[in-house]
Amino acid sequence: MLKGHRTWVFDNKPVIVSTGTVGGPFEADGMLAEDFDVLHSDLWIGQESYEKAHKILLEEANQRAMEKAGLQQEQIQFFLAGDLVNQITPTSFASRTLGAPYFGLFGACSTSMEGLALGAYIVNTKGAKYLLTGASSHNAAVEKQFRYPTEYGAQKPPTSQWTVTGAGVALLSDTGEGPRVTSATIGRVVDMGMTDPFNMGGAMAPAAVDTLEAHFRERDLDPSYYDLIVTGDLAQIGREIALDLFKKHGLPIEEEKFRDCGLMIYRDGQPVLAGGSGAGCSATVVYGHLLNRMKKGELKRILVCATGALLSPLSFQQNETIPCIAHAVSIEM
Repeated sequence: MLKGHRTWVFDNKPVIVSTGTVGGPFEADGMLAEDFDVLHSDLWIGQESYEKAHKILLEEANQRAMEKAGLQQEQIQFFLAGDLVNQITPTSFASRTLGAPYFGLFGACSTSMEGLALGAYIVNTKGAKYLLTGASSHNAAVEKQFRYPTEYGAQKPPTSQWTVTGAGVALLSDTGEGPRVTSATIGRVVDMGMTDPFNMGGAMAPAAVDTLEAHFRERDLDPSYYDLIVTGDLAQIGREIALDLFKKHGLPIEEEKFRDCGLMIYRDGQPVLAGGSGAGCSATVVYGHLLNRMKKGELKRILVCATGALLSPLSFQQNETIPCIAHAVSIEM
């Protein structure tokens, strides 16, 4: 199962039998609105705080995934998920509602693929019949924690990204029909000494390239094997840096095959600056738009490399640099 130093190849190819995706008002106005199961017109979602609204996003995504698979809560054996709020409380509170044995994960915006990799490992080794894994974020809750409350109306530089309000989950099983998880390459922490919390794409790009290089080396694959290679939320700045690093390192990834969830989710004209971000960014784009394309036969093999900046408000205040990570998971029909 282990190939090389950091890649798992899943012989039993766990199946993504269903997914659930939920978004907010900004996502409803974006490019991929038709690929969401639920879209809300109000950031509050009828709650008294943005953090409570955040919890609702994940609860609804879980419910939709179970409904599509025809399963009840008691049939879910494990739940692996996380978010960006302190102590991942929205996810933990949503887990309280779900009632399944729970692994709380924090990989920042890489959490979606961290969870899919670990979930596939569990299912591949017969550790579970059914499990849910996913990630979520809420624009107002996350911006308040890592930068400024949105109510301040603070000006941001062009390198900034817009945190996605959304949740995406996948229901994994060892049997069934659907896209299959075939391998995962686990990231290592890469820190290039950047300190600017308004340039996450630039900070995360080297980690994405490091993980992608390891994936193709350890699986002995050419990038042309995949129909699409997708990063989580490098957005415009990070994607350009990654493309430069591919050329510098001799990694033959074609520019037209290299996409980014943060550049796919919003349309031109939305004021997202460099693009989208947040733990819900890759989760909603992959479990909604990309898997829908796979089910339609438009894509047969994709490699998703979700990226995360492992800073905190405290580390920023202490003038620490930004450690980053990226996890890559291959999904095939």
